[in-house]
Amino acid sequence: METSSPIAAAVVASSVALAGVMDVRTFRVPNRLTFPLFVGGVLFHTVAGGLGGLQASLLGGFVGFGILFGLYVLGIMGAGDVKLLAGIGAWLGPMATTHVFVIAAMATAAYSLVVLMLRGNLMHAFIAIRMTMLQLGAMTKHLGAEERVEVTARREDRRQRLVPFAAMMALAVIGLMIWEWYP
Repeated sequence: METSSPIAAAVVASSVALAGVMDVRTFRVPNRLTFPLFVGGVLFHTVAGGLGGLQASLLGGFVGFGILFGLYVLGIMGAGDVKLLAGIGAWLGPMATTHVFVIAAMATAAYSLVVLMLRGNLMHAFIAIRMTMLQLGAMTKHLGAEERVEVTARREDRRQRLVPFAAMMALAVIGLMIWEWYP
């Protein structure tokens, strides 16, 4: 399954590119993009690979969903990002989906550090990270962020507070495809 299928690669690359643009502009990844992506991946792999294709596609989708679902429950990841990674998983399978997440997480970290350095808030960020680590112990009583990502996305200063994760997933998918196709 993975990214070796030109059809899967084309569908996923174009879908995540569109999702990335939408996320940068509106901080939303709509269901009208994520749902057909997931269903299309499952149908494609079922037709192409029979029961084995169906199983691999569903496993990839569940892996993608599962990786980000906890972050969504905590209020620090949008539901569109969760569903987008599930759609990616339905097309690319569990291993490539895990790679997409890891690469996107690293791109998000790099992006965040650059933004913090440019704004002169790096020390403040390290203090906030330390405070967050201390608060993790108290999360057994109170799950969730102070403000859910959906609320933050409506704020005027959202561009300083949020990272469009779908755009990071688009970079990850394209990077992964280049890595696999051009050894």
